[in-house]
Amino acid sequence: MKDVKALVLRAAGINCDCETEYALELAGAMAQRIHINRLIEDKSALEKFQILVLPGGFSYGDDVAAGKILANQIIHHLYEPIQKFIDDGKLVLGICNGFQVLVKTGILPGITNHESRVTSHEPRVTITNNDSGKFEDRWVYLAPQTQKCIFLEPDRQIYLPVAHAEGKVVTKDTDTLEELKSAGYVAFKYVDEDGKEGGYPINPNGSMDSIAGLTDTTGRVLGLMPHPERHIRPTQHPHWSRHESRTIHPPKQSFCGGRTSHELCLKLLKISNGWRQSSDP
Repeated sequence: MKDVKALVLRAAGINCDCETEYALELAGAMAQRIHINRLIEDKSALEKFQILVLPGGFSYGDDVAAGKILANQIIHHLYEPIQKFIDDGKLVLGICNGFQVLVKTGILPGITNHESRVTSHEPRVTITNNDSGKFEDRWVYLAPQTQKCIFLEPDRQIYLPVAHAEGKVVTKDTDTLEELKSAGYVAFKYVDEDGKEGGYPINPNGSMDSIAGLTDTTGRVLGLMPHPERHIRPTQHPHWSRHESRTIHPPKQSFCGGRTSHELCLKLLKISNGWRQSSDP
């Protein structure tokens, strides 16, 4: 069984790369942070990895729009190598700003009005300003919505933090929204502790249909606004010391099978195991 290597993409303004690297290593991968300029200089470097992670932060100060400049860099310099990376059966994960980037490149959800995702510049899905008009920093519940995404455990709700000002997922029209749902592109929805959708603050940004994350047709690309790398230890939960067990158990054990929330968030990052299982003969 081969070692699994994860590339954590760096750029100006990215500020979650170190904890993402640590979380991936804790999950069993060999992680390395590489600046996008180095990858543009040597595109073949991507071939050495099985996982590509676009972490959170504020790439290039979120000028123009969140993730837009980094997305343009990828479109014009790295789109083909990343598409080959996906076509080769490897995995891509975008967290918060990384999710915004994947959507604005067209990699997620991968449906556009034209044959070429690179040149159309007419995405049918985007991510925009929160309805609250402010930065949202709170803990949320997520419920998986699809069976095809390799990152997810169906029917297992997770609990983790969000931290963003532009997290609202919107579609161009109702037909696109229906396609996302019917074709299994919706990876996660925001829910309450009982697994039910609701308004603010259950849905912290006003995303259409409570969408918190998306996948693509392959199920090997995942983007989500919340931060799984920020809840990989029980002590990362703000209320951990108030519980006798010193761990945080989700209120509804039926969703989590008795596992703690931080264990489920770590499971989301144990994508190295998923890649191994899918690539082994």
